[in-house]
Amino acid sequence: MNHEELINKVFQADELRDLKGKRVLVALSGGADSVALLRLLLAAGIDCQAAHCNFHLRGEESIRDERFVRDLCQRLDVPLSVKDFDVTAYQNEHGGSVEMACRELRYAWFKQELERLGCALIAVAHHADDQVETFFLNLMRGTGLKGLAGMQRENGFIWRPMLDVTRAQLLDYLDSIGQDYVTDSTNLQNDHRRNRLRNIVLPFIEQEFPGAKARIHKTMQNLADDYELLDWLVSDLRLDLPLIDIEDIIDHPLAASLLYHRLHDLGFNRDQCEQAIEAAKKEHRGRQFTAGKYLLVVNRETFEVIEQYEEPWGSEIPFDVLTGTNSPISITSYRGHTPFSPRMCCNGLRVAFNTQLLDCKRIVLRHWRQGDRFQPFGMKGTKLVSDLFNDLKLDYSHKKRTWLLEADGEIIWVVGQRSSALYPVPIESQDYIILTKLIP
Repeated sequence: MNHEELINKVFQADELRDLKGKRVLVALSGGADSVALLRLLLAAGIDCQAAHCNFHLRGEESIRDERFVRDLCQRLDVPLSVKDFDVTAYQNEHGGSVEMACRELRYAWFKQELERLGCALIAVAHHADDQVETFFLNLMRGTGLKGLAGMQRENGFIWRPMLDVTRAQLLDYLDSIGQDYVTDSTNLQNDHRRNRLRNIVLPFIEQEFPGAKARIHKTMQNLADDYELLDWLVSDLRLDLPLIDIEDIIDHPLAASLLYHRLHDLGFNRDQCEQAIEAAKKEHRGRQFTAGKYLLVVNRETFEVIEQYEEPWGSEIPFDVLTGTNSPISITSYRGHTPFSPRMCCNGLRVAFNTQLLDCKRIVLRHWRQGDRFQPFGMKGTKLVSDLFNDLKLDYSHKKRTWLLEADGEIIWVVGQRSSALYPVPIESQDYIILTKLIP
């Protein structure tokens, strides 16, 4: 493959057009892959800025790599940013493996440099052999179609233009232009799973089944196309979020997969979707699953997706029962002087209390908490507020939005739903307080 053919295989014509006049940040380790990436980008006429991470994990070898990268960029007239990292300190604070710590540090800094330098993308040197390794690693983790499809060519600000090019083709290219590179000695050690896969398993498979890697790579491309098609076919189904009717999918033989493809963009994984379907089948209502800022709740009739947020009103709001002021919802207050009749109250929307309520030192509005109890009007005992919600068949979001009026630690009104038996007003009393929740 000549240089022009290789460049055409690496870069798509529309990418080159879109990058005209823009700068690309190149992750440059000094190894063969990243050096080939830099040389190919320059050969394609793309304006480059290089970025090198020194994790100081390999002693003199780490210093050698940085020195090589500096010399290379100087010869090629490519601006270079270099960052030193203390991996051990990062691990002590955040935990995780050395590999994970390096990855998190590397990409966080790349993103900072991308913004600081005004670059369009960060180019990284993953190639076809890396894709095949990723296929097997994901396969052994128990992944789905998306995982088997491998890395994406473009994912956010990360650009992987060499995914269709093998390492052998890259080495041939470097040899043809007389370009040297450095070798990371740890890549030859088999103390990590990827290295064992690269150095032992895949060479054995290629020996027993010549051309296997190329065919696996082709299979991954087919899977990526299938996944893209499937994702497009179910895209319309995501329009009914945040509520999904349980009956619409629970009896489908692939119910968990159907739910997963409707929710994976929010971060929910396949295991969570399988558990949610199982909870719905067993009528385990109220079961919750979290993915980042999103919450998936199994209700009586729906799967509900809720974007969690900080309560803008705070945890408790002092409430003036005489004026109804300082309320996040519309509540009016009226102090009655005509003979009281129960007909003045209305299904939890309008409630009455005797004026002993005014002697309470602390009256607040707040949202429901697990374990809340109150004594409903007409009952001798207490009842869990959550049981009242279940009786009313409220979805999780309605439960969270319902306000409670609390006086000196006792819940006296589930606003809009039910009043308590506390502070009752005697019939014919001429001094009482009526609170009314106005319907928007």
